[in-house]
Amino acid sequence: MTQARARAWAWRKSSRSVNKDDCVEIASTGVGIRVRDSKRRRGGVIAVAPAAWDSFLGFLGDPRDGRP
Repeated sequence: MTQARARAWAWRKSSRSVNKDDCVEIASTGVGIRVRDSKRRRGGVIAVAPAAWDSFLGFLGDPRDGRP
């Protein structure tokens, strides 16, 4: 992955992040999800397959159900 490609992706942060600088960012690339540290944008990026990401989100649960 090149830095130019990473810059081209539409990165977003969690709306529930208290401190907008201390969180992870995600980008959907069409072939999977990429995750990076918001403080180290030029650092490493983790690639996650769509099925694994869906499983992860299912494990976290729906934020509307009242769990912290």
